Amino acid sequence: MKPRVEVVAVDGLMVRLFDEIAEDNMPWMLAASERLRAVFGEHLIDLVPSYTTLMVHYDLLALDPAQARALVGQALEHLSPDARSVGQCHQVPVWYDPRVGPELALLSGRSGLTVEQVIRRHSEHEYQVFALGFAPGFAFMGLVDEALAAPRLGTPRKRVAAGSVGIAERQTAAYPLVSPGGWNLIGRTPAKLFDRERDGYSLMQPGDTVRFVAVDHAEFIRLGGDDTPQEAQA
Repeated sequence: MKPRVEVVAVDGLMVRLFDEIAEDNMPWMLAASERLRAVFGEHLIDLVPSYTTLMVHYDLLALDPAQARALVGQALEHLSPDARSVGQCHQVPVWYDPRVGPELALLSGRSGLTVEQVIRRHSEHEYQVFALGFAPGFAFMGLVDEALAAPRLGTPRKRVAAGSVGIAERQTAAYPLVSPGGWNLIGRTPAKLFDRERDGYSLMQPGDTVRFVAVDHAEFIRLGGDDTPQEAQA
């Protein structure tokens, strides 16, 4: 790891820890986040983690750019992952079915796997939450089995149902709200992914892990799921 610091605004620095996305990055990202929060203290306005970077937004009235850079250097000095800094593990129920996951057959055809094998491969892995973005509570997770990787749809849908679980390249995610979207949909979860009454709003946070648990239609409905079919084409 060779950290680099880049200027992104008059009061913002981008701390780049890695150049490639990998699940092994996360312990280092969490350790860097904790150190940056500690050294900036009350002068930190926001800290935005992503796959390989941390954006530091600091109080320009309290720190000049040189002081901010010095604090970043202080935070990264002798940085090492802390085994105690682990996120929460979420068990997220998913109803995998073509009615709510119209790209199940597409992924099956692309991979040469049966639909049942696609479901098993997607649900047997514990995914790392890398970042939040796109929509409130939308967690970018990975990395999915290479056989399941698929590009985004050529034309995004105008409306993707809340709870829809999808794949884009080697990422997977669940849509917390009704929104446009171009990911390959394979199922739907009844879990409430975004809640204004929840501390932190989002069910998932960077550093958490997620395991999708396949449930049948009856259990999906019992848990409050909406089985309104999703259109097959954008």
